[in-house]
Amino acid sequence: MTVKNPFVWTEISVNDLARAKKFYEAVLQVQLSELPTPENMKVDKDDPCYFEMLAFPADMMAPGSSGTLCKSSMSKPGQGGTLVYFHADDCTVELSRVTAAGGKVIAEKMSLGEYGFCGVAEDTEGNQIGFHSLK
Repeated sequence: MTVKNPFVWTEISVNDLARAKKFYEAVLQVQLSELPTPENMKVDKDDPCYFEMLAFPADMMAPGSSGTLCKSSMSKPGQGGTLVYFHADDCTVELSRVTAAGGKVIAEKMSLGEYGFCGVAEDTEGNQIGFHSLK
């Protein structure tokens, strides 16, 4: 039996899409792109179901998960919600970029024993995010 990764998509809630874009592009050294709303899901900006998304770069045919920054009236950013961990070659590198990008380091790089290392930060929207590396 083949085991598949259980996560296929992540949406990180934000209040200010432009500010969050700048933060994630600076910390992760990637370019986010607008993810157009599917035609059958388009609603007016005043509709409670309205949302805007910026997508992280992804290869949808590769294993693992990708996702978006999502501005929506249906969800709000903040502490205590889902904690998303981003892959890193060495999580110290991403953590070193957090403060300059407007965020805050919550937990510096720590050992997870045989599972590698991780660190936790707070983004510009108040979300806690993690970084995971094997070294």
